[in-house]
Amino acid sequence: MTIRPRRDWLAACAGLAGAAMLPARARAQQAPPATRGPDVVFVPTPREGVDEMLAVAKVGPKDVLYDLGSGDGRIPITAAQRWGTRGVGVDIDPQRIEEANANAVAAKVADRVRFVQGDLFEMDRTPATVITLYLLPDLNVKLRPTLLKLEAGTRIVSHDFAMGDWRPARRIEKGNRTVYFWTVPPPGKPYPKL
Repeated sequence: MTIRPRRDWLAACAGLAGAAMLPARARAQQAPPATRGPDVVFVPTPREGVDEMLAVAKVGPKDVLYDLGSGDGRIPITAAQRWGTRGVGVDIDPQRIEEANANAVAAKVADRVRFVQGDLFEMDRTPATVITLYLLPDLNVKLRPTLLKLEAGTRIVSHDFAMGDWRPARRIEKGNRTVYFWTVPPPGKPYPKL
């Protein structure tokens, strides 16, 4: 008679131990380990640059903004705060993701934006209606083939760096900042060159 209660007790303890480990396992699955380091050093987009980028993209509450190389999350967070935009920030650096998620909570927009650790070259961006970038020119050029696969009309905005020989629809220069704006053309149509 003492064997069964002891076995039940051991089973209950094992179940509790497994349940205690579950959140850690779930967290590990949400942030896969980076297979490489960051392509660029984190330099935040100045607040004025964020405002210019979002204004030229004409973001609104129906938009889904993807910020590639999102750093501290200021672009998706600002878009959510001011225009009700939903957003996804992608960064390979887990420290930046932790900081961005904390910033979203502090800004009270964590229900509208999320930040994921991942490789911006390998992730699915198809839900995006707006793409924002503050990457180096060679990285922008490397992204072009995947950006052309997005739905026609998707807006692309880059702070300071162009897309190689793609002719921007708009180029805004203010002080020492430049904002570039493009729109994804219909499938099969090449992007206008400089």
